[in-house]
Amino acid sequence: MSKVRVAGFGISLDGFGAGIEQSLEYPLGKRGPEIFQWFFPTKTFCTMVGKEGGSTGLDDTYGRRSMENFGAFILGRNMFGPVRGPWPDDSWKGWWGPNPPYHAPTFVLTHYPREPLVMEGGTTFYFVTSGIEEALRLAKQTAGDKDVKIGGGVSTVRQYLQAGFVDSVHLAVAPVLLGQGEALLTGLDLPAMGFSVTEHEATEHATHVVLTRS
Repeated sequence: MSKVRVAGFGISLDGFGAGIEQSLEYPLGKRGPEIFQWFFPTKTFCTMVGKEGGSTGLDDTYGRRSMENFGAFILGRNMFGPVRGPWPDDSWKGWWGPNPPYHAPTFVLTHYPREPLVMEGGTTFYFVTSGIEEALRLAKQTAGDKDVKIGGGVSTVRQYLQAGFVDSVHLAVAPVLLGQGEALLTGLDLPAMGFSVTEHEATEHATHVVLTRS
């Protein structure tokens, strides 16, 4: 049965999923990359960006799982790029170059319409202006028996959690303190939403925690 999952989502010890001042220069915000040091050295990440090698330990196992069995993705507009307001043109095509790592239909939440963007490797970006429920309906319809991944950023994940649409969450808790940024879990009562911890394993770079909704 198809699930709606958050997977491979890095947060700091103090609960931030992105740093401050996200921009073209700082896609994850200032100091944001520190919460993904568990992922960047892995074979999974290296393969995603077209590089050879990479580590193959537990972090890689969780990294690989975080990209497996997805038939569709949902992203917030900030996750797609730094452009704000109406689209000035179609020149911005995402952070990832001509072959994004999704390789599946990817639905981008936005207030401003834009024509679908067909990329290499099976990724097509669809821009959804009618809200999170419609984006999820389209993603589920497209994904079939595969899962739908809520890819981020923080605001998008929070909206889907608050709406009760998420079945499982894999957090990679990095041993860093950001002090400020975008808080993922503030004000969310996950036990009341039915979530409990079903997996937890630690490496040098992160503690991997899987929360599953009963």
